[in-house]
Amino acid sequence: MPNSAWQKSSYSAANSECVEVRTLDGLIELRESDEGDVIVRTTAAKFAALLQGAKAGEFDHLLPRT
Repeated sequence: MPNSAWQKSSYSAANSECVEVRTLDGLIELRESDEGDVIVRTTAAKFAALLQGAKAGEFDHLLPRT
């Protein structure tokens, strides 16, 4: 798998408040735009499970109540 540049969601605003993702040496890397030196690495399978859980609402209880 080739290395790639950081990508952010098309839903992100023009500011630096978003999560960026890329592949590097067969792993998925995540970082916040405004904290670029803090990088989380995971496998593609675990990242897919995270995205699936987020889409299914598994983490909604962690959001602040309005």
